[in-house]
Amino acid sequence: MVERVTATDATIELLEKLKTKHGPLIFHQSGGCCDGSSPMCYPEGDLILGTQDVHLGSIGETPFYINKKQYDYWKHTQLIIDVVDGRGGMFSVEGVEGKRFLTRSRAFSEDEREWLQTHT
Repeated sequence: MVERVTATDATIELLEKLKTKHGPLIFHQSGGCCDGSSPMCYPEGDLILGTQDVHLGSIGETPFYINKKQYDYWKHTQLIIDVVDGRGGMFSVEGVEGKRFLTRSRAFSEDEREWLQTHT
């Protein structure tokens, strides 16, 4: 199975801490407004998803969405959600923790692209 989105151990650890404070969460890959292109993390229900939002998968049992237009640009890559020291996004729940989520990526191999074409 090829995952379109995955996360580092540090991200999973921070997500567990945030879930304890905020309850169930969701991620949305920002499209460049306000906080650049940071992955934004919200309490479930605080962000209204639209028909143009694509569910890429889940990390740490937290669903991850991206706008379809941005997905079309990035569909050839796996998104790897990491966490680094710094001020988080102003709307994202990790902001007060002195951490921020960061999207890294890598291009899918030919075999992975073929698998995704036949399984999605």
